[in-house]
Amino acid sequence: MTAAEAATTHLEWKGAVRIIRSLFPPIDLFEDIADPADWPLLLSAEQKTNPRIMATIGNLDLVPADRRVGGPGASWLMASFTHVSPDRPSRFSAGDYGVLYVGDRYETALFETIHHHARFMARTAEPPGWTSQFREIVLNVSGDLVDLRAAAADDLLDPEDYAPAQRFAAQVRASDADGIVYPSVRYPGGECVALFYPDCAAAPMQGRHLDYHWNGSAVDLVRNAGTGAVFRVVDA
Repeated sequence: MTAAEAATTHLEWKGAVRIIRSLFPPIDLFEDIADPADWPLLLSAEQKTNPRIMATIGNLDLVPADRRVGGPGASWLMASFTHVSPDRPSRFSAGDYGVLYVGDRYETALFETIHHHARFMARTAEPPGWTSQFREIVLNVSGDLVDLRAAAADDLLDPEDYAPAQRFAAQVRASDADGIVYPSVRYPGGECVALFYPDCAAAPMQGRHLDYHWNGSAVDLVRNAGTGAVFRVVDA
């Protein structure tokens, strides 16, 4: 399938969910009340006294000026687009541009992140135990997205080989679509979006804090850090 052959739909999700690592602090520039149009001037002034500021903010040039977002919670939307690397590819990016991945519900986001966290833990041969804390971000999604939910797109949804999906996504992004909506590969019945611009998401609010337990071969437990409740992970 090519981008030209795929159908496009306007999608509106309220209360969608993204789960991220809690170790990343808010980025002051994105959280500030200043207009995003003024960020380059503010950044230039800040660099004169803080040469490490770019390491925190990332590459702002990767986000078109008219698609940047600011204000409370904006770090959760912007950081995925300014901190990219070929060393961190994903299903719909080879690492040369950012993508904001969001699930249609908590369970979808949970199983997606459990899978990727388990791959990291196995690759780095981490010992068993409770691992890094995660946080749930609840947000709204709005955009014109290429729709793979009813398409014959098995090659784009391969559980392990991302190369076809990356090539397809590059075409979609070049066509000025806002992103892609697709069936979750890790949670049957769930749906995900891959957003190419931060302004396709809005109203991010922090939800639960979560801990994942690594047993040496899989993430087998999830703990709600606020209530202390522990849930066993069962294959979806």
